[in-house]
Amino acid sequence: MGIALTAGMRNNLIALQGVDKMMQTTQNRLSTGKRVNSALDDPVNFFKAEDHYNRASDLAAKKDGMGEAIKIIETANTGIENIESLLNQMKSLAAAAKTSGNPGDLEDQYNVLIDQVGAMAEDANYGGQNLLKMTATAGDNDLSVEFNEDSGTAANTLTVSGFDITVDTTTPDAPTVTLTSGTAGPAIAAADFTDNTSIEAAITEIDAFISQLRTEAQKLSSNLSTIQIRSDFTNAMVNTLNTGADNLTLADMNEEGANMLMLQTRQNLGTTSLSLASQAAQSVLRLF
Repeated sequence: MGIALTAGMRNNLIALQGVDKMMQTTQNRLSTGKRVNSALDDPVNFFKAEDHYNRASDLAAKKDGMGEAIKIIETANTGIENIESLLNQMKSLAAAAKTSGNPGDLEDQYNVLIDQVGAMAEDANYGGQNLLKMTATAGDNDLSVEFNEDSGTAANTLTVSGFDITVDTTTPDAPTVTLTSGTAGPAIAAADFTDNTSIEAAITEIDAFISQLRTEAQKLSSNLSTIQIRSDFTNAMVNTLNTGADNLTLADMNEEGANMLMLQTRQNLGTTSLSLASQAAQSVLRLF
C-alpha cells in the first residue's frame, strides 16, 4: 500500500533530497580537492585537463632523457680534460728529454702515457654511451636527444656527434694514438728522443692533438648548453601544463567549505520544516 504524503511534506522531502545530493557533491570535492573528477562533472574541462596532464607527463619523460644526455656529455668533457692533462705531462717529458742524460727512460714513460690516453678515452663511458670512442660505422656512437613529445619527422631532436681516440698497439713498444673526427686527424707517434729535432716533432704532434681536442670540447660544450636550455624550457612547460590543467579541474576549497556550511544549514532547516509539515497529519490523531 502506498503512503500518501501531504503536498507540504512532499515538497520538503524533495528539497531535502536535493540538498543531500549537493552535499555529496561538495564532500567529494572537499575530499579530492577537485571540482571536476570525471567527464560527467564537466566533459570539456575534463578532457582538456587530461590532454594537458598527458602532454606534461610525456615532456617529463623527455626531460629525463635530456638529463641523461647532459651526463653523457659531461662525462666526455671530463675525459677530454684529463686526457689534456696527460698530453701536457707528455709534453713535459719531451721537453725534459732535451737536457736529459738518459732519454731512454723518458721515452718509456712517454709511451706509457700514450697507452693511458687511450685507456682514458675508453673509460669516458656513461650508461653505455661514449662520445670519445667512435665505432667502425660512422654515427653509431652519436647521441640523439629528443626535445618534444612527437615522434618521427615531427620530433625535435639534436644529434651530438662524438669522435674517436684510438691507440694502435700493433707494436707494443711503439704505440701511436690517433684522434679521428669524420676523417683521420692528428696522431702522436711513439717517443723518439734521439735528438732535438725529433723531440720538437713530438711536441708539435702533441700541440696539434691538444688543439683538435679543444675544438671537439668546444663542440660538446655548445651542444651541452643547447640541451640545458631546452631542459629548462621543458621544465617550465611541464609546470605550465600542470597548472593549466589544475585551473580547469581544481576546486576552490574556501568556496566549497562555505557551500558545505550553507548546505548543512539548509538541511537542518529542511528537517525542521518537514517536522512542522508533519504536525498537520499528527493533529488527526487527536480526534481519536
